[in-house]
Amino acid sequence: MWSSNKKSPIDASDPNRDWRLLEDLLRDTFSEQKKTRRWGVVFKLLTFVYLFILLAMFFSARSGTGMAVPYAKPHVAVVRLEGVIAADKEASGGRINEALRNAFKSEHSKAVVLAINSPGGSPVQSGYIYDEIRRLRTLHPDKKVYAVIADIGASGGYYVASAADEIYADKSSLVGSIGVTASGFGFVDAMEKLGIERRHFTSGAHKAFLDPFSPVKEDERLFWQEVLHNTHQQFIAAVKAGRGDRLEITDEITSGLIWNGEQALSLGLIDGLGSVRSVAREIVGQEELRDYTIKNSPLKMLLEDLGVSIGRGLAMVLKEDSFLRLN
Repeated sequence: MWSSNKKSPIDASDPNRDWRLLEDLLRDTFSEQKKTRRWGVVFKLLTFVYLFILLAMFFSARSGTGMAVPYAKPHVAVVRLEGVIAADKEASGGRINEALRNAFKSEHSKAVVLAINSPGGSPVQSGYIYDEIRRLRTLHPDKKVYAVIADIGASGGYYVASAADEIYADKSSLVGSIGVTASGFGFVDAMEKLGIERRHFTSGAHKAFLDPFSPVKEDERLFWQEVLHNTHQQFIAAVKAGRGDRLEITDEITSGLIWNGEQALSLGLIDGLGSVRSVAREIVGQEELRDYTIKNSPLKMLLEDLGVSIGRGLAMVLKEDSFLRLN
């Protein structure tokens, strides 16, 4: 039943009046002790967080953007491209390119390995990384860059990989998907059945051509298909320039299909089977690896990881101290 913290008045003539007063006193005492313990935990947590933030700020100031500390020993520079390639993700063109520049610039790095585990993403961001790899290869002709695909190097992930001198993958890695996609939903029929009227005002004959609540016009469909086709051709041209005679460009290869590592090797999509460690050891001839991936500052990671936890803790305390209780 639902009850509240508000106590009902005690009748002076009640024979159990003293016991009820004692019961109320004990209940209030235990309640206050419980609240005190709860808030004590919260304040200790906040103190810990405050000290941790100070330490994070100290190390963040020393490490800057998270670039690897200069390493005065021969090594293979590793840059990790993981997740969706997009401007607001860790695998953005800006972050990956900064790491690549640092890796190439190091006088002690003997080669650069781009460790890819990505299903693709933005063609623009992928293009930024592709172009930067090609530029850095020209500036540093004595330093090779190897793309190594882990679980998946598809679409934009393969676009980027094709800029490397050589591509390696595991026998079960997923490789390829040379294609372009743009998808959405159409709600026109559903709106008609529900009796919903769409009111959308534009200036420009085709300003709303991707609107999911408006019917698709044939001329707009053909226009959008041409945009996708043109972007696809850019993708194909980039892969062709990167892979050269090692890959025969066919309709099947550029159809958007994806293959495992063994199949990709036989098709010429990759140059061999291997991992980051095996490529460094057997191809480059260096056991030592050094990670140049740009990481978030310790302070930013701390705030992201602990922010939600603190909020949940406070919410729990407030919930426990709420006026209504479920008994």
